[in-house]
Amino acid sequence: MPAELVEQRIRHLPDRPGIYVFKNAEGKALYVGKAKSLRKRGANYLQPMADPRLAGMVAEAADLEFVVTDSESEALLLENNWIKKRRPRYNVLLRDDKTYPYLKLTGDDYPRIAFTRRIRDDGGDYFGPFLPGGLARKAIKLVQKLFQIRVCRIDVDGSLPRPCLYHPMHRCLGPCVDGLTSKAAYDEAVEQAKLFLAGRNDELMRRLKGEMWQAAETLDYETAARLRDTLAEIEAISERRKLSSTAGEDVDVYGVHLSGGHAAVTVLVMRNGQVLDRRELFWEAAGELLPERLLDELLPQIYDRTTFIPKEIHLPFPVEGAEALTDWLTRRKGERVYLRMPSRGAKADRVKLARRNAELAHRRRFRSDGEHPGAESLKHHLHLLETPHRIEGFDVSHFQGGETVASLVVWEEGKMRKSAYRSFNVRDLEGPDDFAAMQQVVERRYRRVLEETGDLPDLILIDGGRGQLNAALGALAELGVEETPILGLAKREEEIYLPERPEPLRLPRSDAGLQLLQQVRDEAHRFAVSRHRGRRRKRTLKSRLDDLPGIGPKRRKLLLQHFGSLAAVRDAGVDELSSVLGEKLGRRVHDGLAADDGIESSAYLSNP
Repeated sequence: MPAELVEQRIRHLPDRPGIYVFKNAEGKALYVGKAKSLRKRGANYLQPMADPRLAGMVAEAADLEFVVTDSESEALLLENNWIKKRRPRYNVLLRDDKTYPYLKLTGDDYPRIAFTRRIRDDGGDYFGPFLPGGLARKAIKLVQKLFQIRVCRIDVDGSLPRPCLYHPMHRCLGPCVDGLTSKAAYDEAVEQAKLFLAGRNDELMRRLKGEMWQAAETLDYETAARLRDTLAEIEAISERRKLSSTAGEDVDVYGVHLSGGHAAVTVLVMRNGQVLDRRELFWEAAGELLPERLLDELLPQIYDRTTFIPKEIHLPFPVEGAEALTDWLTRRKGERVYLRMPSRGAKADRVKLARRNAELAHRRRFRSDGEHPGAESLKHHLHLLETPHRIEGFDVSHFQGGETVASLVVWEEGKMRKSAYRSFNVRDLEGPDDFAAMQQVVERRYRRVLEETGDLPDLILIDGGRGQLNAALGALAELGVEETPILGLAKREEEIYLPERPEPLRLPRSDAGLQLLQQVRDEAHRFAVSRHRGRRRKRTLKSRLDDLPGIGPKRRKLLLQHFGSLAAVRDAGVDELSSVLGEKLGRRVHDGLAADDGIESSAYLSNP
């Protein structure tokens, strides 16, 4: 009987936009959906369904009700409200992920900046989510420093006789004391803080420059100087993460991965062309959920709970009701918003990157084959928040301060990822300076990562002791990514140096975590030495060819054209060289290069 009732209700749905609600025998909502035409959408439920999850829902349903709206975009908003209130079991629900902190500007007359892990409908403005590791707390301090927004919980009415210490420290405008600031000045500071937290630094700097010049024209030099210093600070912050897109886009890029009944979604958050954040969302036991339906139900919930809507949203595939979603987002933002599915170029590459991040996030969250024992040991001994799944290791190699080369190797998910290895030619050093070389290489590596993806490793390994570690820490501090776990591993005693621990950590030689670090460290050393030897051999051969009697520019060019490379010239036999240069000159070149090989080999034997 329930099945017949549901079928009858479906057949009598009107040909109008609206929402429909499937209910169980107890009258509880099982699923809420929207449609441009309720009648056409309802007909789909009378046919065999491709989505086994919804097929199971229809089998359980005992009743159906609907609400008609004037447009599909109104239906989208109503659907979102009903999902939030009734929380149907078969809908995708965006839950608060308590591992992600948010910042909140309260709805008070004099708003305060606060840390929270829950978003509520309380009139406040929420920003985030921020990645774990203290970024939200650091952002609060920056808002205090740059805009002097209060953090206290007191009721502000201007009746206090004197302000707290934050006011003389220039960390609060002091609205609690009458006469220290005005309501207009405080509201302006709050608006500036909103722009900063939303990542709209270009707009903020234009606004501050205008105020600075206006203050200067009215001879208010103290205000002008304060605005000048604020501008310099914001520009410095912006420089730490240079544009990864010259267009300066505001874009959210989505990646989706479903496997084993679980789902993961990654959102790369780009503001003004910068990848500012990476958000990860998970659903356990989601069933046989189609990825298109996941995004279709998820996107309205995400953008109903955020204060900033980007200009573009890049998706890996089309979603149903895209036109209605676009119209709704456009109304919320106040200007046109675009949903795009890029198929080529840099935008498509970012979508692929987001999809790859979703796959890795899914693997981390829902691993069924157990964690790597070495990674588990490191999590325990280093007190990490999560088990490291990607470790990046650095080493520096040189010979008597010359031809300095650094290596980067990557361990990921239990194996070395050789396709991700990188080498660096260290520049502008005067003599051997391992510390300066390490600082330069770490800064170059992670500046580029921040420009392109923002996808930092779970752990950074430096080959060396306290000095090399401090050099790397200096580079990370310059980039503003001090929250990334990092350590140094010294070769002689296999001691582990940690940033905030004065004494090195010593683990048993049999410990799986130490053995994993040794594996990464040794591979970084091997790769650095091999790249250094290749570079030195190439330079030595090139200069030696120029020094050999009878070899000028023309004959050197002839050799390169014939053999293809300098290394091939070095490896060539007497007969091969003689066929190009003649017997006498060919033998002279062969003997000269062979003599250099012996000198270089002995040098390496004495300086391994």
